[in-house]
Amino acid sequence: MTDSTPKLPYAEVIGDPIAHSKSPLIHNFWLEKLGIEAEYRKTHVLSGDLARYFLSRRADPDWLGCNVTIPHKIAVMDYVDDPGGVETSIGAMNTIACETGGPLIGTNTDAGGFLAPLREEGWRGGHAVVIGSGGAARAIVYALAQTEVPVTIMARNTAEAQALLARTGAHGDVIGMDAPLPPASLLVNASPLGMTGKPPLTIDLAPLPDSAFVYDIVYAPLETPLLAQAKARGLHVIDGLAMLIGQAALAFDIFFDALPPREHDAELRARLLAG
Repeated sequence: MTDSTPKLPYAEVIGDPIAHSKSPLIHNFWLEKLGIEAEYRKTHVLSGDLARYFLSRRADPDWLGCNVTIPHKIAVMDYVDDPGGVETSIGAMNTIACETGGPLIGTNTDAGGFLAPLREEGWRGGHAVVIGSGGAARAIVYALAQTEVPVTIMARNTAEAQALLARTGAHGDVIGMDAPLPPASLLVNASPLGMTGKPPLTIDLAPLPDSAFVYDIVYAPLETPLLAQAKARGLHVIDGLAMLIGQAALAFDIFFDALPPREHDAELRARLLAG
């Protein structure tokens, strides 16, 4: 775990690995546009170092909080307060906020960040299939449950996936990763499969109707083999930057007490693609 004391108020993203994270580019872009004297960093934190990490950050008056990525979204719940009942409803946290002298408050901006691009792109509901049952999948299934669409979870750990359906109140079923893909209106890859350095996601999209949406939350690489296959079919595609920017916008307001300037999204996306 790397550590340094910045001269400005700061937030950061923690994870393992973390080098690929584009969150600092997003938040620092918004800080620059708004003229806010603060910064956003990325910090490599191993699973065994979480307790030490939070102890050190709580003692730092400049620290505003952190976003949380793989593999810590579940483990961080042991170190923070949960006034919104996120542990019960979603079962994962991706945003930890801190006020000087106060408790660490955990919440989840993944759910809202996931839904916003779907609404913008015109998805009108129907059967959804979610691949994965980890921290990101928990927020996504919770978000879909709020829309009352039926959800099928494809997962290696089917018991964990069944528990996820029960926790979120989603109506649906669980199938294994080797099962045929149901003919859904939405397919979401909420797993790290297909990410740089991870095993590929191998799936046959033939059962999907021509009007289906394929949404991959992986953004390194931006065009995953799943999205390339969906594009070849002429399906609607949503890449990982859409959810990344959406959840970051909600977290930015929490950390810096300001709404991000979303009118600059086209410029931000261009920077993300270039960087």
